[in-house]
Amino acid sequence: MTPEKQRIAIAEACGYTHVRIVKCIEGPPDHCIGHHPAQPHSIPDYLSDLNAMHEAEKLFMPPEKKSRWLDILSSVVIGRDIEWEDYHCFPEVAQATAAQRAEAFLRALNLWGESA
Repeated sequence: MTPEKQRIAIAEACGYTHVRIVKCIEGPPDHCIGHHPAQPHSIPDYLSDLNAMHEAEKLFMPPEKKSRWLDILSSVVIGRDIEWEDYHCFPEVAQATAAQRAEAFLRALNLWGESA
């Protein structure tokens, strides 16, 4: 799943509408824009911004999916499925990058690869 498609999928899960990639004359070559009451012009760079991912996780991850999300995040960070006795790796999981958190978010919501 391309970074742009990941950003769009997360934005749509967070309530943005009319999200699309626009080629800019100035600035980054690809820029995702959408409409959201709080931010009407562009969507956050979820893959690089830990604060944006934290807000997405906090506000838009359904409570019944949070356990699955933690298992997936652990798997993304560690590189394999882990068992409870392997949670000594948790410091690494706690330091997951925004991109790792974005992947886990999309996988937990069954959105990973949907529009790849």
